[in-house]
Amino acid sequence: MTSEGCSGEARARPTPVPEGRVPPMRRAVGALVRKDLRIELRTGEAVPAMLLFSVSTFVLFHFALDRRSVEGELAAGVLWVTLLFAAVLGIVRLFVAEREQGGFDGFLLAPVDRTSLFVAKAAVLFCFLAAVELAAVPAFAILLLEPTPWEAAPELVAVLLLADVGVAVVGTLIGALGIQTRARELIVPILALPLLIPLAIAAARATSPLLLEAGAEAVPGRWLLVLGLYDLVFGLLAFAVFDFLLEE
Repeated sequence: MTSEGCSGEARARPTPVPEGRVPPMRRAVGALVRKDLRIELRTGEAVPAMLLFSVSTFVLFHFALDRRSVEGELAAGVLWVTLLFAAVLGIVRLFVAEREQGGFDGFLLAPVDRTSLFVAKAAVLFCFLAAVELAAVPAFAILLLEPTPWEAAPELVAVLLLADVGVAVVGTLIGALGIQTRARELIVPILALPLLIPLAIAAARATSPLLLEAGAEAVPGRWLLVLGLYDLVFGLLAFAVFDFLLEE
């Protein structure tokens, strides 16, 4: 290797920082989350688009199915297919600011644990999903369910939270990979949707007993276990490979 190549490589590396001066991961995650939430509040690029897509899709199903209401497995399928496609919109936009404004380079040079970027982005995506569901799920219940099963709300919230964790973990991993390519709007859905199929199946199976016209039944515990296991496996996988994705 030439001396010019060696000097260029040396310039690209961040200056070592004493261990005592490295900010704790919690502080770095908090700063990144606050930054992304402020950007979203100011620009409104992700959440309004996700919400508009979800409600529009429920309206389409309301008229396309030509039924007064849906229940059980059909209702759960409509709900989760819509929410997952809406989540893809948020995943596509998740790392755009870092890519367009040089945020990746600044973060790589900062004296922080690189895993903090993954945790922060996953938390932001989780917040986006929760904000969308606060409005989209009631719209789904009003448009497509009869009677509206408000008594099953606590169990439905538990399923939504478990599923949102999985979507946030997988979405952050795929978003970091897709943002490195020019065709991220194409790559992200192609990679994300197959990985989210197990989550969609488990979430729909766990939700369908809650959406019966005759009244909500108990949530099958095995599907909650599947959702929890999915979150754990992909969370560990994401922690293991995220640093490599940043380097690439």
